[in-house]
Amino acid sequence: MEKFLQIAPHSLAIVLSRVGTEDSPAVTEKIQHHHTGYEIFADFKAENMQHFWNKKVTDAISETFFLGWIDEHVLLIQGKEDHLEVLRESWTRRALNPPRGFEIQCIDTLNSACVCLWENEISPHGVCGSAGDF
Repeated sequence: MEKFLQIAPHSLAIVLSRVGTEDSPAVTEKIQHHHTGYEIFADFKAENMQHFWNKKVTDAISETFFLGWIDEHVLLIQGKEDHLEVLRESWTRRALNPPRGFEIQCIDTLNSACVCLWENEISPHGVCGSAGDF
């Protein structure tokens, strides 16, 4: 039986990757706009508060809190477990928007395997690794 160390109860790691290339100055300027993890979190919330047709998502987003920013690509958020579950479900349905200038690679609970989108398929086998690997 595996044992896990839970860093923060009711937390979620959102693994992000930057979009765009060096040849795309418009995207680079948007990325440079983000100076801190909290600003990226605020942008993540703003992008997802526009789900006016899905009250569960807007309620869940409004009740999450910034927990941390690791290695410039892992956003840690905290909230009630039912709100975090809504975010997980939204992501698997591709209804969760990333912060501007980023893509969501996977979402993890910090103590379990990652559910990742890999070549347009959902794989619960931790294809992109666990957030704890970062």
